[in-house]
Amino acid sequence: MSCLTEGGQRPLGKGDIPVVFNTHNDRKLMPSFLAHYRGLGVTRFICVDDVSSDGTRDYLLAQADVDLWSSPVRYRDARRGREWREALFERYGWDRWYLNVDSDEFLIYEDCENRPLGALLQALESRGEKRLAAPMLDMYPTGRLGAATLDSDDGRMPWEIADHFDGSGYEISYTKRAISITGGPRKRKFAHLLELIKYPVIFWDKECSLGVSIHQPLPCERNFPAVSGVLLHFKFFSDYKEKIEQAVADGQYFDAAAVYRKMLEGLQETGEFDFSDACSTRFSGSRQLLELGFIAPIRYP
Repeated sequence: MSCLTEGGQRPLGKGDIPVVFNTHNDRKLMPSFLAHYRGLGVTRFICVDDVSSDGTRDYLLAQADVDLWSSPVRYRDARRGREWREALFERYGWDRWYLNVDSDEFLIYEDCENRPLGALLQALESRGEKRLAAPMLDMYPTGRLGAATLDSDDGRMPWEIADHFDGSGYEISYTKRAISITGGPRKRKFAHLLELIKYPVIFWDKECSLGVSIHQPLPCERNFPAVSGVLLHFKFFSDYKEKIEQAVADGQYFDAAAVYRKMLEGLQETGEFDFSDACSTRFSGSRQLLELGFIAPIRYP
């Protein structure tokens, strides 16, 4: 791996709150992604760009708070990005908190509109927890996806366009390794049994590893806190057809992009996706997610 930022890797200070993320051709999300996490109190963005060709790399190189990295190893061969993440945690330092997300994932937790990440980290520490559990909620517009346009100069947050999620239809269970949550519109529409749980806020020390799955980081005994956050997950905009075709052609995702292949087959049959359903719920903020039971309350110090 090599750091592309002028001057190379910059050390983190004790008070820094860093986010480590992977990206590939997500230029349209970059302004809102950076704005969202800056608003929460992130002070450094540490990114691995997986050969983007849409201007993502140049955009991130122009951001003063971004350390941009590249790798000759593609996402699939880097254990779906886990080797990149582990290498960056080691380079930037153990025994500190990190946010660990992808460029299409936006973290929401109770009162995040007013409570910065520093308050969240204090609350987790006061509970003796070293991780925040948060499932991905697939966000989508109702009606024709082809009309849901988001471009890099839009100025809106993605949930103003892809503004709905499935308000019911999820299953939660507990394995020996982690919490498991499945459901959402991709299961409802395509029968995709995808693991939704992630741990996007994590205290990384020398005992930690991403192991066989980012959904089950080691050591496993840390994987059972209350589900106190969600990751709003944005994949469905007007360019979804192109994105699905690219994912299939690139073959970087699990099982040779089998999930995307099935979506492409469905798209070829119907010509259009519409995720609208009786369970579709318009997103209105963290209070709504708390009231619906998607997230547990956080006792802030």
